[in-house]
Amino acid sequence: ARDSPEKQRTIKWGQLKKEGRAIEKVIRCYGEDVSRLVDLCRQNIVFATVDDLANCLKEMVGDPGVELVRVKNRMELEEDGAWSAGFRNVSVNLRITDEDARSFGVDTHVCEVQLLTKDFAKLQKAQGHKRYVHFRNVRGE
Repeated sequence: ARDSPEKQRTIKWGQLKKEGRAIEKVIRCYGEDVSRLVDLCRQNIVFATVDDLANCLKEMVGDPGVELVRVKNRMELEEDGAWSAGFRNVSVNLRITDEDARSFGVDTHVCEVQLLTKDFAKLQKAQGHKRYVHFRNVRGE
């Protein structure tokens, strides 16, 4: 997308995680260990097909300037959809470790990239996220 103005117009940059939710997550999920909070900075990439999503993940794995920290594959058939209220994506926590990142001193920063298909993106936009927040709060996460 970097070299394509047309593709750049389709990018919707993600927001930083809100402070209240970050504190809530550190307390509820991580036993007050703030070092485990790795999704303050996050972005979605939406794909037309699962094959396109898989190709992107292969590119990430093969990129020498990217260090994968964790991959949660909620697209696997074995994945229990009850834990995600049926939502499916691939959540990748990564570090950018190339020369530019090192020169800016951000090569140790972990961010999250969520890979999902357009059908799940539509669900996420509608009432899906509100339902997920309710579901997450019921579980105490």
